[in-house]
Amino acid sequence: MRYIPATDEDLKDMLKTSGMESVEEIFQSVPDVLRQRAALNLREPLDELALARHMDNLSGMNINVDSMPSFLGAGVYNHFIPSAVNHIISRPEFYTAYTPYQPEISQGTLQSIFEFQTMICQLTGMDVANASMYDGAGALAEAVLMASRIKKKAKKIYLSEAVHPEYRSVVSTYTRDLDIEIIEIPFTGEGKTDQAWLLRNIKESPAAIVLQYPNFFGVIEDIDRFSETAAENKALLITATAEPVALGLIKPPGDLGADIAVGEGQPLGNAVNYGGPLLGLFAAKEKYLRNMPGRLVGETVDADGKRGYVLTLSTREQHIRREKATSNICSNQSLCALAVAVYLSLAGKKGFREIASINLSNSEYAKKKLSAVKGVSLKFQTPTFNEFVIKMTGDPELFNRQLLTKGVIGGLPLKRFYPELSDSMLFCVTEKQNKDDIDKLAELLSEYGKQS
Repeated sequence: MRYIPATDEDLKDMLKTSGMESVEEIFQSVPDVLRQRAALNLREPLDELALARHMDNLSGMNINVDSMPSFLGAGVYNHFIPSAVNHIISRPEFYTAYTPYQPEISQGTLQSIFEFQTMICQLTGMDVANASMYDGAGALAEAVLMASRIKKKAKKIYLSEAVHPEYRSVVSTYTRDLDIEIIEIPFTGEGKTDQAWLLRNIKESPAAIVLQYPNFFGVIEDIDRFSETAAENKALLITATAEPVALGLIKPPGDLGADIAVGEGQPLGNAVNYGGPLLGLFAAKEKYLRNMPGRLVGETVDADGKRGYVLTLSTREQHIRREKATSNICSNQSLCALAVAVYLSLAGKKGFREIASINLSNSEYAKKKLSAVKGVSLKFQTPTFNEFVIKMTGDPELFNRQLLTKGVIGGLPLKRFYPELSDSMLFCVTEKQNKDDIDKLAELLSEYGKQS
């Protein structure tokens, strides 16, 4: 039976109701270059034994990337995950859990989500946090929509070009058909968002100013200065933190005047897994609570005065009311959120700060070592966390291909997102890279420079 069994008559009725002539019209918004029109070239069916052998042969072609030093970050970060994290989240009561609509049988799951929300508030310096979003990019887009709801008459969003390009792309997609104008703020030669440009060009009272903290280049933005600018122009300040480990050392956005703080939770106890699943963090000041999207777990007491936990302030039905809802997100990443809660609990405040310090120390050593190579220099001479941009002689993409032949995963060539930085690469260093890994990278970069 088909996954969604529908007769030809059912299909005709649905098309008529939606005002469409054919199924093809449904997919008009998908770019043609992404659409597969030819028949799939599938081989004949296999029996179970043959299929198992075929899959084993395919898996044998894979490279074990865990054994390779990786200097790739750019939004997804390779951190050490204590074995206790996977042990706890693999327990059946958590692993098979769905959104806990029935509190009388879901107290354990609800409490774990409540603890997660509490930790995110502590991490960001904000008053309230929700029960997670799908990913950091989606969380930022939802924050922009939230700001436009709060500032009803304001139609402009000032978004830094130093925000992750893919985050900006998702924001553009979310706002494309709405009465919201996205204005991008350029970055300076220091790799920071250009506040002087913003002061010269800001008009009316925008809904929000959006920064990444640390930004896409790893640079630490002056959030407090932009907070003043936002306040002077009656706008909200939104921050996005793709690498939350940085918050173990730098001031949380809430302490610097942010109104909404979002981010990516993957670096906190969730594996890279080739880019997913991810986990959106979302926190805000309490006065904006009722404009927040997604799930929210609250603490209460029952009829006997015992502590209990419930989904609060929004019902399940609220999320399917389309334009009347704060968001159409109908679930949350509870398993990934649990991993975050377990990871932060294991680390504790002191341990989390130590992890962040190791990350900073390793990346500073890498910056010093790589920039000492002839023909190589730091693109931005400003404080960074974990990530930094290297300007180099030769083609960064070619260098990456050569690194793979030596068993090393390189950084991110920036030409794809920033044509003006075609000679530059974004490198990331965490606690997973040791001195030998960094020295090897510097040696290979030196050899490549000589060839170029």
